[in-house]
Amino acid sequence: MDRVRRGVDDIMIFTSLLLLGWPTLFDDAARGDAGVPGLFVGIGTVLVLGLGVIVLARRWPLVQYAPVAAAVLMAGVWSARYGEIGTELTWLVIAVAAIILVRQFLGARTTEGLVRDLTRQRAQLARQAFRDPLTELGNRKLFMDHAIDALADADDTMTAVILFDLDGFKEVNDTYGHATGDELLRTAAERLSANVRTNDTVSRLGGDEFVVLLPRLVDDQIADTVANRILRDLSQPLIVGDTVLTIPASAGIAITRGSGMAVDAVMREADLALYQAKAEGKGVARRYDPAQFAAAEQRRHEESDLRRALDDGEFEVFYQPIVDLDGERTVGVEALVRWNHPERGMLPPAAFLDMAETLGLLPRLGGWVLAEACRQAAVWQAQEPGFELNVNLSASQLGNPALIDEVRAVLESTGLPPALLVLELTESVALLDLVESARVLGALKQLGVRIALDDFGTGFSSLSHLGTLPVDVVKIDKSFVQAMQEGSGASVAEAVLQIARTFNLSPVAEGVEDATQASRLRELDCAQAQGYHFARPMPAGDLTALLTRQSALSS
Repeated sequence: MDRVRRGVDDIMIFTSLLLLGWPTLFDDAARGDAGVPGLFVGIGTVLVLGLGVIVLARRWPLVQYAPVAAAVLMAGVWSARYGEIGTELTWLVIAVAAIILVRQFLGARTTEGLVRDLTRQRAQLARQAFRDPLTELGNRKLFMDHAIDALADADDTMTAVILFDLDGFKEVNDTYGHATGDELLRTAAERLSANVRTNDTVSRLGGDEFVVLLPRLVDDQIADTVANRILRDLSQPLIVGDTVLTIPASAGIAITRGSGMAVDAVMREADLALYQAKAEGKGVARRYDPAQFAAAEQRRHEESDLRRALDDGEFEVFYQPIVDLDGERTVGVEALVRWNHPERGMLPPAAFLDMAETLGLLPRLGGWVLAEACRQAAVWQAQEPGFELNVNLSASQLGNPALIDEVRAVLESTGLPPALLVLELTESVALLDLVESARVLGALKQLGVRIALDDFGTGFSSLSHLGTLPVDVVKIDKSFVQAMQEGSGASVAEAVLQIARTFNLSPVAEGVEDATQASRLRELDCAQAQGYHFARPMPAGDLTALLTRQSALSS
């Protein structure tokens, strides 16, 4: 159409120039005064001028209308001057007028086409703005619009939002490729849509996350039913090419009554419920429970505090004395970390060590405790030569490839004699990988440090492990010590001490809480012990004062 329109424009220019040039160039030729050469000159002049106007019109489109306006004006002047314009000029005027009408018609058709194209493009853009191109479901914007409307019109009914997340979708993409992943998403969208009402909304929020909006519910159990039905359908096998896949998913449900809650708040509750569903093993639907999720929110707050505490230096090392039962003289200490929380006060290890292990913070925290305790123990050597330091190792520290280098660097930087450092680990930690534990502990022994097996007797196959692990010290678990007042308790503690002597290990009794227990351990020839009967864990300054008093009494 554009090509035809440009052709009509060119004809209009030449015709207008013919009308303009007729009186001066062609009238004499028509009367025979100028002859044929004059006619060719006139035609050539019109052609040259026409081409010039066409070229100029490509840059300035309004130029093409100049010959038309001049021709119409000339025809009017000619008619006013001579009373008529002649048959030839009349037909030229008619031709120009006809061409202008054709041009306007073509322009109108072109405009209609442009309007249709623009309308089509706007409709396509509007669809793209509210639709997910892969699944043809609504997108986040469509969901938000519908959710806002649903809450506004809820009256006294309930509105439910169900978030779905496909479990293991990344592994499908990585293993089978994005084409298979896209097919899985399309199938998931179909199964979601097949399990809702016509007035419900299903949208893809992005990635492998979908959302279902259930407006105007009168029974909150409907949301649970819909969520579980969708999970059941999603779990049905899907065949993609030669591959049989399933689409396991987790769901989080949030329900609100009336229009008092904002969409973002409902979405946040659904997201928390989804988080809980995944934490419980995936493949299930969980509804938002304020009490339950208050605890989860509290834990997230504590996790944030714990990360911050490491950076802000809120941890302290306390030291529990280890005494020689023959005279109850303090001969060493066990380093125990405490968290000096700015709001909750001094927290014991049980309040945060498991969380630190889960968050992967124990290697860093344990490394700091080791360095700080060794620095302090090196100072105490001036007061008590041969004073021993026990430091605990966690499972994550034992699995840290840099552990041996870290211990070596700490010993070199603090100047603490390696033989005075005792690294403790529980039997359960050592048994996570017995062969690797034996290798790492052997490498630590080559540095000159000693190894203690904590909570001895509470694990499995203790005797066989004592022959595999390079252990120097066994610490008798406090449960055996506290049970000595019972008939069988003494025999268990005595058996553990006999095992220690058999393997030439130094025994240390833990959890001694009264003089009776201390006396019984002396009868059993246990050399060292620790517990509240002797002293509670204390800051470094308090222990320094204790050692000072001890030295004064012995001098």
